[in-house]
Amino acid sequence: MRVFDFWRAPDFWRGSPAHPVARLLAPLGAVHGAIAGGRLVRPGLSAALPTIAIGGPTLGGDGKTPLALAVAARLAAMGERPAFLTRGYGRRRGGLPEPFRVDPARHGAREAGDEPLLLARAATTIVGADRGRAAKLAQELGATVLVLDDGLHGRHLAPDLALLAIDADYGAGNGLCPPAGPLRAPLAATLEAVQAAVAIGEGAPGAALAARLEALGKPVLRARLALDADAAARLRGERLLAFAGIARPEKFLRGLTEIGAEVVATRWFADHYFFNPRDLEALEREARRLDARLVTTEKDAARIDPRAAMGIETAPVDLAFDCPEAIDALLARTLEQARAIRERVGLNICFREDFRMPPGARGRFAVFTPLMRSSAYAIYSTWRPLNLSKAKNSRWMTARRFKSKSGGCQSRRRNGRMV
Repeated sequence: MRVFDFWRAPDFWRGSPAHPVARLLAPLGAVHGAIAGGRLVRPGLSAALPTIAIGGPTLGGDGKTPLALAVAARLAAMGERPAFLTRGYGRRRGGLPEPFRVDPARHGAREAGDEPLLLARAATTIVGADRGRAAKLAQELGATVLVLDDGLHGRHLAPDLALLAIDADYGAGNGLCPPAGPLRAPLAATLEAVQAAVAIGEGAPGAALAARLEALGKPVLRARLALDADAAARLRGERLLAFAGIARPEKFLRGLTEIGAEVVATRWFADHYFFNPRDLEALEREARRLDARLVTTEKDAARIDPRAAMGIETAPVDLAFDCPEAIDALLARTLEQARAIRERVGLNICFREDFRMPPGARGRFAVFTPLMRSSAYAIYSTWRPLNLSKAKNSRWMTARRFKSKSGGCQSRRRNGRMV
């Protein structure tokens, strides 16, 4: 049994929290959970545009990017102009001034990241660590709604709709935080932070998670992933050597098997792995020996030099909602409420509910350890809850001017008060 593999999730992450290694690492997981849980309740910047954050309970493989693409497609069908905001995980930092719009014809995975390249084929995609500046750029480019791929746990932008992607076959794993388990944050905190969820596929772990959400009064939509129809037609009945560098490659393998392909061998790499010529030469030799064709995921193909990708089949996946009307109604309701709140508070560019601190305290606060900083946010958020819809009527809260590096954020004054 594989316990540790330094580039893949260990087996005990999916098992029982009573596993000896999980129990040994549980104290460290509790520290991680305290930090991550604090981030979930800290105040965030609110963009002028309605904001939808897509997140997952675990560190990877939940289906966030397919869900973000599917949500953007539904928004476009409603007449909206969605824009994706992403940090561009795995890219080389410092190569391009941020934020920037991703152009698949000019940018590669090392400059933009593999997931942004996929997103950019569907809608305007902005990469940048400063979400406030990225939101401003998206607005300038004509977007009407923001979709944050993997934007739930960072809380750099406050979402109007936080949507949780659940891999029904995996669920929450053993329910612990790293290194004891796969959760990004304590499960209770994550479930409290979202307004709805999408269970992708079938499985008892996902059903249990969906039941917890429904008990909290939060809707759970159902969806499924399937290989693109054209790719399925090309690969059906073929002998394949499948390779990938993704969080849960077994889902890719299962998809190939379901369309009737004969997978004779597999080669798995680290998540977001950049393939070098030596890797590809070894794969080609192995495929020739097995009389098989090479096949990989669309995300992996983005990390392969196009000149070296000749002869490698790509198998894109699509996410389809079981009830499209339900997601359309949820999105329409979110947009209506978000725009009503912004009209009421006079939001123009961006807005932040900030808290009062003594002169000079900000510098000291900035050098706190992450645990202390997150604990301070958690205590503050409990003591003085943040609510955009009530902010302008509260005597206890002051909306203070907040500037991003670009100076694009502002507040407005009404009746002698900042709103």
